[in-house]
Amino acid sequence: MRLRTTAFVACGALVLGGAVAAPPAGAAPTVTPHATGVHRVLFDDTKAETAGNADWIISTSMPDPTRQNAAPQQDTDWTGALSSWGVALQRTGQYQLETLPPGDSITFGTANALDLSNFDVLVLPEPNVLLAAAEKTAVMTFVRGGGGLFFITDHTGADRNNDGADAVDVANDLMTDNSVDSTDPFGFSVDLKDVASDHPVAVNAPANPVLNGPFGVVHHSLIADGTTFTLKPADNPNVAGLLFLSTATPGNTNATFVTSTFGTGRVAFWDDSSTIDDGTGQAGNTLFNGWTDPTTDDAALGLNATQWLAQGSGAASGVTVTNPGNQSSTVGTAVSLPISASDSAGGTLTYHATGLPAGLAINATTGVISGTPTTAGASTVTVTATDTGGTAGTATFTWTVTNPGAGCAAAQLLGNPGFETGTAAPWSASPSVIFSGVKEPARTGSFVAWLDGYGTTHTDTLAQTVTVPAGCTTATFGFWLHVDTAEPATSAFDTLKVQVLNPAGTVLSTLATFSNENAVTGFAQHTFNLAAFAGQTVTLKFTGSEDFEQQTSFVVDDTSLNVA
Repeated sequence: MRLRTTAFVACGALVLGGAVAAPPAGAAPTVTPHATGVHRVLFDDTKAETAGNADWIISTSMPDPTRQNAAPQQDTDWTGALSSWGVALQRTGQYQLETLPPGDSITFGTANALDLSNFDVLVLPEPNVLLAAAEKTAVMTFVRGGGGLFFITDHTGADRNNDGADAVDVANDLMTDNSVDSTDPFGFSVDLKDVASDHPVAVNAPANPVLNGPFGVVHHSLIADGTTFTLKPADNPNVAGLLFLSTATPGNTNATFVTSTFGTGRVAFWDDSSTIDDGTGQAGNTLFNGWTDPTTDDAALGLNATQWLAQGSGAASGVTVTNPGNQSSTVGTAVSLPISASDSAGGTLTYHATGLPAGLAINATTGVISGTPTTAGASTVTVTATDTGGTAGTATFTWTVTNPGAGCAAAQLLGNPGFETGTAAPWSASPSVIFSGVKEPARTGSFVAWLDGYGTTHTDTLAQTVTVPAGCTTATFGFWLHVDTAEPATSAFDTLKVQVLNPAGTVLSTLATFSNENAVTGFAQHTFNLAAFAGQTVTLKFTGSEDFEQQTSFVVDDTSLNVA
């Protein structure tokens, strides 16, 4: 895990102690999602979701939570341990939320105002009662026809109402004994496990809209008595494990958050109700805050997943433009640079570019940048690809044009220098290195490169390959570094090496080695002279290494390679 804490485990809940301060009580995420239209989400409360110490409701006002507060600003404006989830969606103005109250049944295709046919997403937050046969048919028909199902399980044996069924049983029963498709329709099963404590790690999938969505970037979740999932891609090739136990290698076992499709609909299953608990709710319940726990990204994960489910399989969930890297050209020499982009909805893309050097233009249909540069200089180019639904993606890079025989045009050569695209490219990076959040705030902008910080034996890398033009007499590589640590300052236990490598991977120079002994408040700038590498293609690489205990975080921001 990123920060060392002490965890005290209770069934479906987590108490955290340590030096890291939790966010202010009642704080709600403020975001601008990319979804269009108003999506309707139905939270279930018919399956003993408030039994025992559980309080898995968004509000005590049912079915309409806005009758408790029409314009909630913090989680305590609605009463329930899921109020943070509900309030965050409500505040976007793009969701209409309802609760199916106790005593009702889950239906599809009826005249009931709370029938699933009127909703985009059904949330089953740790149900503790088996769905009736008709309810299972309703849920499966809803998903198959384009609906989204968000199911939160818990550990095996978490039978809060003592009726002989827990959420694991409810989930497996839904998938294996229904009248619509009982042949492993989603491509996974829920394991009969009780994992006491863990901080699951997200896979490296920068284009995944659940892990990298408008509500934030996901690196970690938590388990405080939860379970895992076993994936069966042979049954459904669209199944995907997005987070796995921190001790596991991503594969078909030990997943803690999975997504899949069925028909034209989508499903997301989470392994533990501790993740959705915001610590506030009805009096008499023992609740703990996992939703905004500072060692996790649970809120971002839950909200991104809700949006992904609400958009449905036919909606545009993301346009990705592949960064071509920084470009160098010569006045009078024709160029042709194809731009690659993809749309997860399969839509037709239109291309646009700003900042192109004089003489160059982009083909709006093919995305090819072509022409003959006419003027020397350095430009910052942003390429935008937009689909027919208005969803867009961008990539930004520099383009340096020199005169024939000229020595060196002044330019900044690194692509994505402040990581503000939210992904690594054109850097290459270890999983979860590109980060945005309050746990390691950026020096400028929103994103940083966060290496290490796990408190166990671990290595992270960050690297970019760049050509230093021949004739440059100055080449200054710079970056800002923040180091925080739980290690004592008696020795260099954890280290960050900054190196220059050739294309074969041979280290040409170790510019510096930082360690836990260099821990500072805030960021410190470091610069290095790379003029000796003029005319060469080199790789600038950061390598962070931790030993077996006590975390050290190496946080990099605002990189640059200025030549002249």
